[in-house]
Amino acid sequence: MTEKIAVLGAGSWGSILANLLVENGNDVRLWSYNPKQVEELNQKHTNVNYVSNFTYSDKLVAYSDLKTALVGAQTILFVVPTQAVRSVAKQVNTAISELGIKPYLIHASKGIEENTYKRLSEVLTEEIPDTKRKAISVISGPSHAEEVAKKDITLVTAASEDLEAAKHTQDLFMNNYFRVYTNDDVIGVEIGAALKNIIALGAGALNGLGYGDNAKAALMTRGLAEISRLGTSFGANPFTFIGLSGVGDIIVTSTSINSRNWRAGNELGKGVPLDKVVNEMGMVIEGLTTVKAAYELSKIRGVEMPITDAIYQVLYENKDVKTAIRDLMQREGRSESMDLN
Repeated sequence: MTEKIAVLGAGSWGSILANLLVENGNDVRLWSYNPKQVEELNQKHTNVNYVSNFTYSDKLVAYSDLKTALVGAQTILFVVPTQAVRSVAKQVNTAISELGIKPYLIHASKGIEENTYKRLSEVLTEEIPDTKRKAISVISGPSHAEEVAKKDITLVTAASEDLEAAKHTQDLFMNNYFRVYTNDDVIGVEIGAALKNIIALGAGALNGLGYGDNAKAALMTRGLAEISRLGTSFGANPFTFIGLSGVGDIIVTSTSINSRNWRAGNELGKGVPLDKVVNEMGMVIEGLTTVKAAYELSKIRGVEMPITDAIYQVLYENKDVKTAIRDLMQREGRSESMDLN
């Protein structure tokens, strides 16, 4: 299966996915707003600020002009930061109207839009009407760009309300080290993908404070329970959260130094101020905005999310991390089976 594909966003995940699609035989155009990054990708075939010690295919071509990157595109893959998805989608809507193309849309970003609390497929649906595009899919799962770059075995989920579109995404990405499963639960996949970043922040903080495996396992397990509660309140399939985009993604982002959310939490646990963590990371830490959106959304929906509450209080209300942990541990005793609902 060979297509013309425009990949929007040349960070670590976007650029590695673009390279994978090239290796799978596709004609891929990678768009970045940064002309210097485009020049580096085209001339040196590197992207050192995002993926070190990796050489991209010389068949991967980068562009700084969005409309040029979209010419003839049969599929558009969005891999821009969550809070940029809407603005980029507006530009795409204008460009594809002018170009007269009607592409499939896929996104591989993980987050919830601030203020609107929209999932990213909802944002794309609002900004690019169905008369101008084919179906929307989301690809998500336990997948660090650094490990995909090394062709480590990786399994992810492609979700769409249109299973033919999910199968189309599966066919584009599948190869001997990158396996894709299909799913029709877009709500569950997107909520799991977004909220696992909150748990990764917490897991990193526990590590920075010196807590061991017991504490981290407890956080991941109970974090999954509250993610499931919020997701099912929107109609998500609860079984989605024990799949790749749920427990799988929580495990990989909550245990690995490759996770920027884990690294951010680790620094916070060591007492580094939040503004310094953000400045030194050099890349978007999706969990910082997602925790605010999830906290506010849980209050609107009436869903109990104590871990999310605690992390929100640490990040936005200057609560001491150790005090937040103590307060979590001293909550009234509960039944585990009842507390999963």
